[in-house]
Amino acid sequence: MRSAFETALSALPASIPAPVWSGFDIPLPMGTLRIHAYALCILAGIIAATVLTHIRWTRRHAPEGSIWDIAIWAIPFGIIGGRLYHVFSSPDLYFGPNYDGTGDLWKIPQIWLGGLGIWGAVVLGVVGAWIGCRRSGVKLTAFVDAAAPGLLLAQALGRWGNYFNQELFGGPTTLPWGLQIDPSNANFPAGYAADTLFHPTFLYECVWNLIGVALLLLLDRRFRFRRGRLFWLYAMYYTLGRVWIELLRIDDAEQITFFGITTRLNVWTSILVFVVSTVIFLVLTFSKGAGDNDSVLLPGRKSVSTEDDDGSPDGGHSADRGDDGAHGGGHNTDRNPSGTGAPDNDATVQHADNLSSSAKQAPGHDNLAGTGDEKAAGTKAPEQSGSSS
Repeated sequence: MRSAFETALSALPASIPAPVWSGFDIPLPMGTLRIHAYALCILAGIIAATVLTHIRWTRRHAPEGSIWDIAIWAIPFGIIGGRLYHVFSSPDLYFGPNYDGTGDLWKIPQIWLGGLGIWGAVVLGVVGAWIGCRRSGVKLTAFVDAAAPGLLLAQALGRWGNYFNQELFGGPTTLPWGLQIDPSNANFPAGYAADTLFHPTFLYECVWNLIGVALLLLLDRRFRFRRGRLFWLYAMYYTLGRVWIELLRIDDAEQITFFGITTRLNVWTSILVFVVSTVIFLVLTFSKGAGDNDSVLLPGRKSVSTEDDDGSPDGGHSADRGDDGAHGGGHNTDRNPSGTGAPDNDATVQHADNLSSSAKQAPGHDNLAGTGDEKAAGTKAPEQSGSSS
């Protein structure tokens, strides 16, 4: 008698079915508006990445609302960069074989048909983020560290667009998770039987990226990477997986020969990015001051945050200071006893005296105890403030 597990296992499909849906139409007075599944996957990735980045960015005491000021530059720049990279790395459709002019240039803006290159998206996306960061007064390196796990999450969700477009799949396979492709689809490769199954490279990359999201979050929680190191770690991880996934694909792609080896352009690009990212990561890790400054602000900017990374109050002070050395957010430890919040000049003078008195104490003296005069005045010596590592 078969067990319940065997029964359930036998009920599972022997392959991943081809999609029966690729979008929907919205009727309009002048016709219909086609909403493509590919675009929805990209949009879902952007939303998920923005939410995750917003959570991480807020925990780093970033100025309120700065995530949106950066996103409105980074997202469109990234989409344009991704499209441009795809067009020039797979030019036959747009310019014709060997750029003979027989292609269709009108297909270049038709992004809903598929085709976004991650390398172009990252490069121009970072350019857009740099513009947004400068306008918001924050460090680009701090932002890309916060955004790195979100980038992988966006790529994981966006890859499902390849499934709905039935594109960028791998070679034939007999594995139970083989992917069915509609034989009538223009992307079905010539010379294969109609029931051939193919490697679902979109699924491989989705799973690889989701594992990477968890890994980056865990490593950052443990080691608190700063100065762009988590971003370079993201680039190392992604390209490591992209090499073997890219080698499985059988779609037409630009072929490049190096050292007598001819393979896809994206394979060579992945190898190059991996090597460069590894070198930069190691240089930043072993250079002096790899984690000295936890502030996300550019020099001269003030923070208004009142919480540490773990969300606990820090007494109303921020570790970030402006050029004048004042505490961020305009907080003042000396308040008028009336409770109005206005500074009390006598209390300010007393506070300065306390600082002078504390500086004259012998080593090892407990600064928190204060002097007898300080106790009589109802004040205490200033506490030692620490910055988060």
